[in-house]
Amino acid sequence: MGSGVAYLFPGQGAQLVGMGKAFYDRFEASRSIYRRANTHLGFDVAALCFEGPQEELTKTEKCQPALFVTSIAAFAAFHELAPSAKPVGAAGLSLGELTALVVADALKFTDGLYLVQARADTMAECVAHHQGAMLAVIGFSREVIQQLCDESGAWAANYNTQDQVVLSGIVEAVEKAEALAKAKGAKRVVRLDVVGAFHSPLMQPAAGKFRQVVANVDIRPPIFPVISNVTGKPVQSPDEIRELLVKQIVSPVLWEISMRHLIRAGATHAIEFPPARTLTALLRRIDSAVKGLAVNEPKDLEGLTEGSAAQ
Repeated sequence: MGSGVAYLFPGQGAQLVGMGKAFYDRFEASRSIYRRANTHLGFDVAALCFEGPQEELTKTEKCQPALFVTSIAAFAAFHELAPSAKPVGAAGLSLGELTALVVADALKFTDGLYLVQARADTMAECVAHHQGAMLAVIGFSREVIQQLCDESGAWAANYNTQDQVVLSGIVEAVEKAEALAKAKGAKRVVRLDVVGAFHSPLMQPAAGKFRQVVANVDIRPPIFPVISNVTGKPVQSPDEIRELLVKQIVSPVLWEISMRHLIRAGATHAIEFPPARTLTALLRRIDSAVKGLAVNEPKDLEGLTEGSAAQ
């Protein structure tokens, strides 16, 4: 494996019925992850991932554990194929940051699963009290985004690329931001398929509850750099990891800055673990010189591990 590889892990919104099944069918290491998760979660996460239904898979409290388990199960297969691979760093979008911390040995798998489930439950509970919405806006500078937020009462939730920002807020604020963005000539405006105002101050009750949960879990320094969504920089000490995981729930995701950090650290290639498509597409927009590989089934890994062995 060449040394210039970054690992990327998806967040909520990437879920697809059928995700992870090809890894489950082919690798005992992947099956073992799903089996352990089923026991721990108290519902059949494998059946939910492979068979759906989509509306069940999209519920926050089911979606986050399902995505986490799918990414980890595929990573277990990758690790079997390329056991000595060591990345320049890893990053995960929102929920995916917890996946990255497990892969970097900062968290045990079962502790990561416990945190993901608690995070999803507290966020779903929060959403039940504050219906919210999210909106992707493409084609504006940061200054125009700030004006949109000031005028609408929405918040910037994800700085995905230099010209793609996701806004978050109560439904009325997001509707107002949508009308304003169209009036100001945005290239594209897309409402996201979520019912929560994620990564905004409206998630404060969830962050408060999650703080108590994170305090109970053993966290170790990661064995390779994991980038925090909150700072766009690597996070090292267990106390800082705890603090930033809580903050992340109410803070914007600095994805573009995170990717630029990995590129400066020497990432020339990025592997996006399944269900994969969003993060490699964003990476192309951030820096087209970095080669992104979206892994969705075992055959996507084959060329990669053989090619790496030949380097």
